Amino acid sequence: MKVEITVNGERTSADVEPRTLLAHYLRDNVGLKATNIGCDTTSCGACTVLVDGESVKSCTVLAVQTDQQAVTTMEGLEGASEGNPAHAVTAAFRQEHGLQCGFCTPGMVMAAISLIEEDPDLDEKAVREGLEGNLCRCTGYHNIVRAVLVAAGKDPDAAQQAEAKSGSRSMAPGFSTGEAGA
Repeated sequence: MKVEITVNGERTSADVEPRTLLAHYLRDNVGLKATNIGCDTTSCGACTVLVDGESVKSCTVLAVQTDQQAVTTMEGLEGASEGNPAHAVTAAFRQEHGLQCGFCTPGMVMAAISLIEEDPDLDEKAVREGLEGNLCRCTGYHNIVRAVLVAAGKDPDAAQQAEAKSGSRSMAPGFSTGEAGA
């Protein structure tokens, strides 16, 4: 089956099996490797890309479902090539040290871009909830949350102070305290 997908502003086309996942199309047909495949079950979010501006986990979207649509990957962001200014989210991830091994970073960045577009008036809790489907095994999420707040134009220190005053406890996305009602 032939698909035509605009990837990072460039028209691509290929004959693919109807069962080809978007993640595999991007990696194997287009040659873009930043879209990582971590679980194939939407559990980790490492494969998150933007499809017509909405974040999707490309390991469970078929390439044929994105026919005639626009897909943006980490490689398509400003600053992906030398000499271009960094995208606000990638710049914030660097500034706030929101990465360690880097495996989850492309998915986190793409999810953060969509999250900020959906709700530019984010607070720490909204960031943690919004990134809940993206897992990071290295950072503990603290600096990732700070990076998203910075990219959204917020002061991450003020956000933490407000949360401390309210008495609420934030947990890293995907984790629970084990307490009733948590």
